Amino acid sequence: MNCNRGIRILLSVAFALAVLLGPAPALAQKDLIIRLQGDVDRLTQAQRDLQRSVDEKNAVLKTLLEQNLDAISKLNSTLQTIQQNNAGTGNRIDTLATQVQSLADGLDEMKSRIGKLNQQLAETQNVLQSVDAKLAAPAPAGGSATGGSPGGVPSGPPPSAEVLYNSALRDFTGGKYDLSRQQFVDYLKYYPETDLASNAQFYLGEIEYANRDYAAAITEYDKVLDNYPRSFKMADARMKKGLALLELNQKSGAIRELRQVVQRHPGTEAERRARAKLRELGVTLPPSSRPQ
Repeated sequence: MNCNRGIRILLSVAFALAVLLGPAPALAQKDLIIRLQGDVDRLTQAQRDLQRSVDEKNAVLKTLLEQNLDAISKLNSTLQTIQQNNAGTGNRIDTLATQVQSLADGLDEMKSRIGKLNQQLAETQNVLQSVDAKLAAPAPAGGSATGGSPGGVPSGPPPSAEVLYNSALRDFTGGKYDLSRQQFVDYLKYYPETDLASNAQFYLGEIEYANRDYAAAITEYDKVLDNYPRSFKMADARMKKGLALLELNQKSGAIRELRQVVQRHPGTEAERRARAKLRELGVTLPPSSRPQ
């Protein structure tokens, strides 16, 4: 708007100059001079208004630019902080994934045990009634006051399957691998036919993997694959076997095992991890599909 106004004033000035330069009465020339002076004043004011508007817009742009630069500086600082904080994250991913998986397994296994609680409570009640009956009966003549193994050393029964398994899993999650290994071995010794036997075998492989004895870990994972074909740990055991083979620089064998995970166990967390590792190794795979 200020520019249009300036153009109109310039046209008026040009017209006035033309009149002044041409022949005209003195009174008419004076009137034109007055009008010309007014137009010049208005043009000067319009120029000042335009300059002020430009200065104001430049100030706004400068402020916005400074704010953007400040925001970029803060963003760079934040990114540097995040990168510094995450510098050691990659080395802990496998350990954290293993611990999270063991906790998830604990929850799944707890669900399977809830359905057995009523039966266990009934059995416990029967045992207590039997113990009460034995305590009420008179002791046989010549009987020994201390039972158990020879030499008077008591040899009580092993802990229940639930107690032994939970203790082993808790020690594994807490990083007490030697203690956890012995408890899982005892579990397989006393309770080889339970639903959680394959889990105990799998965690024996996890303990060796955590201790970086990858050859021993593969041996334990193979026991899951060979002895427990219906275990829901099959996918995890095969996937971890593939990772252990990678650690032993047996890339072709590792790729073969990871491909088996993708083909045989679609839609599982093990398949997702196997796909990620295969992509990292440069192996092309078909799109993932959920199980029907």
